[in-house]
Amino acid sequence: MASLSLFFFLLFSLSASASERCNPNDKKALLQFKESLGNPYDLISWTPDQDCCNWFCCVECHPTTHRIVSLDVSYANVSGHIPPSVGDLPYLETLILRKLPKLTGPIPPAITKLTRLKMLWLNWNNLSGPVPPFLATLRNLDYINLSFNNLTGSIPPSLSQLPNLGYLRLDRNKLTGTIPKSFGKFAGTVPGLYLSHNQLTGPIPKSLGDLNFTDIDVSRNKLSGDVSFLFGPKSVLQFADFSRNMFEFDLTKVVFPASLTRLDLNHNKIYGSLPKGLAALELQLLNVSYNRLCGPIPVGGRMQRFEATEYFHNRCLCGAPLPACK
Repeated sequence: MASLSLFFFLLFSLSASASERCNPNDKKALLQFKESLGNPYDLISWTPDQDCCNWFCCVECHPTTHRIVSLDVSYANVSGHIPPSVGDLPYLETLILRKLPKLTGPIPPAITKLTRLKMLWLNWNNLSGPVPPFLATLRNLDYINLSFNNLTGSIPPSLSQLPNLGYLRLDRNKLTGTIPKSFGKFAGTVPGLYLSHNQLTGPIPKSLGDLNFTDIDVSRNKLSGDVSFLFGPKSVLQFADFSRNMFEFDLTKVVFPASLTRLDLNHNKIYGSLPKGLAALELQLLNVSYNRLCGPIPVGGRMQRFEATEYFHNRCLCGAPLPACK
């Protein structure tokens, strides 16, 4: 009887092993990843005796190859550095590690092994060190989000070499230096560019005016100079936030594109008057407060629907919603 029981046990074990879809190398890398993060409770379903394609959270297997294509660990109680074992998931296309306040240290070079990676979200953590230039070797990346960290140093010019980049978010870090001139020569698509809440200095390179950006947010830096060259009738800019910098130029003759829906210029040194063409736009947001503007607010469109606070603290702007011009 004992030998019969042993036979059925071995038969069941072999059957379970044969039916497991998860690639053993992927499972090994994931278990090392878990161990490096202190075996957090959030990854309790990650056990050696279970098919990793059936783990309760955070991983996704390809329906045909059963290789791990997505790793998403968010809002979890994990601590430590990003484990190098993440680089041992060669079929990974999506890597999301976000809202992990105890995740610290630099972005590891092991990520360069993820040659199929399309989405890299490492936001809302406490990562430090530089934005690594080696990210430019991941040619399939279409979305980089490193926002809300403690990254320092300059922005790598090599990021413009990524041919499929659709969004680049480096906002809310401690980056210094200038915006790379190479960002006016992106190799492929023109990405949404989010660089706000850093310590960037200098002018925006004129080369950026050669590309059709749709979204630009460089607010809350220490940038200076002129940004009017980013507008114009042929521009496709939709969202533009240049607020809280030291930009200084004449707004009077700037032609804004019909595509523009959100424009924030507050807290700069912009002078001149508000162009009448603003009244023709379908603006959802407009803020020109705390500048050096003068003259009447154009009448029409949505110009009178904005609050007075979005116009005030200028030299002599007047007209609704501000007091009437004299």
